[in-house]
Amino acid sequence: MNIVVVGLPDTAVKESRDRVTTAVANSGFRFMVGRTTINLAPADLRKEGPSFDLPIALGLLAASEQIEPAAGLLDHLMIVGELALTGAVRPVKGILSIALQAKAAGMRGLLVPAENAREAAVVSGLDVIPIRNLREAAMFLEGQQPLDPVRLDPTALFQLPVDNEIDLADVKGQESVKRALEVAAAGGHNLLLIGPPGTGKSMIARRLATLLPPLTLDEALETTRIHSVAGLLKAGQGLVVERPFRAPHHTASDAGLLGGNVQPTPGEISLAHHGVLFLDELPEFKRGVLETLRQPLEEGRVTISRAAGSMTFPAQFMLIAAMNPTPDGKMPAESRSSPREIERYLGRISGPLLDRIDLHVEVPAVKFAEMSRARPGESSATVRARVIAAREIQHRRFAGRSVRCNARMGSRELRQFVTLDESTAGLLRTAMTDLNLSARAYDRILKVSRTLADLSGRDAVIAEDVMEAIQYRSLDRQLWG
Repeated sequence: MNIVVVGLPDTAVKESRDRVTTAVANSGFRFMVGRTTINLAPADLRKEGPSFDLPIALGLLAASEQIEPAAGLLDHLMIVGELALTGAVRPVKGILSIALQAKAAGMRGLLVPAENAREAAVVSGLDVIPIRNLREAAMFLEGQQPLDPVRLDPTALFQLPVDNEIDLADVKGQESVKRALEVAAAGGHNLLLIGPPGTGKSMIARRLATLLPPLTLDEALETTRIHSVAGLLKAGQGLVVERPFRAPHHTASDAGLLGGNVQPTPGEISLAHHGVLFLDELPEFKRGVLETLRQPLEEGRVTISRAAGSMTFPAQFMLIAAMNPTPDGKMPAESRSSPREIERYLGRISGPLLDRIDLHVEVPAVKFAEMSRARPGESSATVRARVIAAREIQHRRFAGRSVRCNARMGSRELRQFVTLDESTAGLLRTAMTDLNLSARAYDRILKVSRTLADLSGRDAVIAEDVMEAIQYRSLDRQLWG
């Protein structure tokens, strides 16, 4: 049998000819005689991946009259899956997106590899049929082997027990840093931790995700779609129900962080969507890599353009970064590094990137008395309850808007929801002058002030809120001057 695939297929699709013919033979069907042309429409859209194997094989069997699908069945059925040479059906990436598209196209059913069934079943109103091999799929289409659709209640997945291995109570001392972590979680603000090695910066950063509110169903669907396309879902996993925490190494390239390669694929910042992106040893990242963060931090999305096409991925994440204040890890007044070495080290982080980080916090060395204290601090659950309460205030405030938290407020929301009395405005004006802060830093102070008021349950932003928010902007001016 001579099979030709047209319609701009990539290499994986072209190779489906060999997989399909071998799988058909090993499943007990006969070869078609002569030349067969398979047209993948539309012809100007590039076709990628092995997910076309199963529909091509079933199409060939139907065209050669080796199977007779029930009348009208194929009109409302979408089929997807990779074929092994034995005829077994293998899982593919991006099933959730395919299921959503099937529902949008008015399909009633979806034939998917059995390992992908739970993921696709998250989409309500669609009969998801799990398929294990080509013969089983053929018998189902003919009505000889009924298969029950997979049912899944997405809300039940959120009731599963949460891993409590990481808890804020494990952190000894560092009360001011914990406060900043709570503020960041409450308003969705970006956070920079600066301190000597061994002070617990990484330990604290990894506990930020335990303070964030649980994902909503819409957020979980968006996050799952990204992880599905990247092939990061575990076998049988239906939905990502916990906020992602991504911590790329400082040797990561811009393609690894933004996404890309030959075909546009999600990078670390998109995999952290609705979660946390942790960059440890921030100055060790290449400056060009760090500069690519500026647009996603501002717009909440990233657009990747390659020769194969252009793709936009969502990237609404919280950035938490950690760094030493000098090359040798000590504060500048105690460092043995020369002023030029310190300047070159700090210069790896640009001013515009710093301006997009709302809170800059010093992490001092922990005193022995605090380390040896037996009584644990507040647990993540206790702090999380306050964070959730503050986020609920923001949800009511921004109802009907695209803004979800204070950190995402635009100039219009700032004017409407952050009003200062004359004395508080004068205090902020003085700080702007003395610290030589930028206009972007001014907006960040207002946003953090709004979050501090929300944590206190107050409608109005008062002077104490502004003073604490200013404090979170002063450290970088001491270092970067």
